[in-house]
Amino acid sequence: MNAQTEKRLVSGPAGQIEIAIDLPAGGTTPIGTALICHPNPTQGGTMDNKVVQTLARAFIQLGWRAVRFNFRGIGQSEGGWDEGRGEVDDALAVLDAVRAPGETLILSGFSFGGYVASCAAQRLSDPAQRLVLVGPATSRFDTAPVPADTVVIHGEVDDVVPLSAVLDWARPQSLPVTVVPGVGHFFHGQLPLLKSLVVRAFDPTKV
Repeated sequence: MNAQTEKRLVSGPAGQIEIAIDLPAGGTTPIGTALICHPNPTQGGTMDNKVVQTLARAFIQLGWRAVRFNFRGIGQSEGGWDEGRGEVDDALAVLDAVRAPGETLILSGFSFGGYVASCAAQRLSDPAQRLVLVGPATSRFDTAPVPADTVVIHGEVDDVVPLSAVLDWARPQSLPVTVVPGVGHFFHGQLPLLKSLVVRAFDPTKV
């Protein structure tokens, strides 16, 4: 993402997993780790997706260590597409590799990555502090229920995951959804707004 991005490989259930780590500016000690899951790899999704990078920038600004990674079969990550099952395992393997015991955690994801983050959260022995889901693929994957303080952001005119599908998923949970008017799935032209919405959800003084 920038000159300070550290890229390396960690062990995963299907082989090596490629990860990228960004730290807060100024050498400050991170609050914790924010893991970001990318969109569907069968449709070109990678850890360098612009929405994923925007989430990373938001978390860095908030003082977190941002960790992105490529699902199995993408970039230098080994293995192949597993229809979501193995991809959840990948996310948990990355956490095992980078997270210190008891370290504060944010789980986040965009589109398919939102589905992965929701499922990974249910399998953690110690829950994530917060979840952040952008354009979660609720119409395409069985996205798990999430805690009441989860941040959900969706575009009004999303043509990949209809807003109605996200509302249908959120309604039984009484879960608020932040809807960005006139915006599609990839937040074209509105990435700075997306970043500010995430920052504001955690610390309005840093917007």
